Amino acid sequence: MRRQPSLISLRLFQMVAHHRSFSETARLANVSQPALSRTIRLLEEQLGSRLFDRNSRNVALTSAGEALLPVVERLTSDFDHAFTGLAQTFAGERGRVVVGALPSVAAGPLPHAIASFRRSHPNVEIVMRDHLSGALYEQMDGRQIDLAITTPPDSDAFLFDPLMNDAMVLACQSGGLLDTGGPARWSIFAEHPFIAMAPSSSVRELTDAAMIRADVSVIPLYGCAQLASVGALIEAGLGITALPHSTLGMLHGRAIAWRPLVDPVVERSIGVARLAGRTLPPAAQAFLHHFLATTR
Repeated sequence: MRRQPSLISLRLFQMVAHHRSFSETARLANVSQPALSRTIRLLEEQLGSRLFDRNSRNVALTSAGEALLPVVERLTSDFDHAFTGLAQTFAGERGRVVVGALPSVAAGPLPHAIASFRRSHPNVEIVMRDHLSGALYEQMDGRQIDLAITTPPDSDAFLFDPLMNDAMVLACQSGGLLDTGGPARWSIFAEHPFIAMAPSSSVRELTDAAMIRADVSVIPLYGCAQLASVGALIEAGLGITALPHSTLGMLHGRAIAWRPLVDPVVERSIGVARLAGRTLPPAAQAFLHHFLATTR
């Protein structure tokens, strides 16, 4: 079986063809002229055809050399282009990043971080998926998303970098009797209709745990899956609720007031989670560094 020419021998052939000189090519390629001559001779043996006519003064391509030159130029150009693109991928300058986020984060700091990242990394595609925390961890475990901005995991299968604490606050009708601006105790929910989030939500888990800590017993109403629905119910005067402060911007309309909640003060941690034991793609690693730098 005939051996295939090496890329090095093809590049040297290309240089000789362009410069029409063995000595100049040897100088530019930093090889000895005898070594260059041996390389070209081996290439000719591999191809079964003479590539250059040469004498003491001139070097000229044979018809076989003329036929080979455009093939070599195309091959070397494709090779160089492929590895240039690959180098950009390795540097995180090209690629695709799938970012998951809690809805409050997706509607808050994440879009601004994506916009600034895209300005410095225009060849990286960013896909954003907003879900509740449980779904985000399931998708990370299935490698459907690269990383997620969410609450802490309950498994050591994930790594978590905390970014901020998100305090629970009372959300009530703006201008109503409860709109005093001062701190409120959790016992207030035993005295007024409590609009609850859906039982499967992380916010509901927080409020249920806080009620137990405060020794407060309430009857949850409505069980909303969407924050906009909670806001509409509050605006209609149908009750009050407890929400992480970061979610207030997602409530329906503007007729919503809030107050700090105390006794106890309850906070959730928001950070960046990723699958442990998995090396992030370079573009995802670049986005992670950018997001941490712009939000801390």
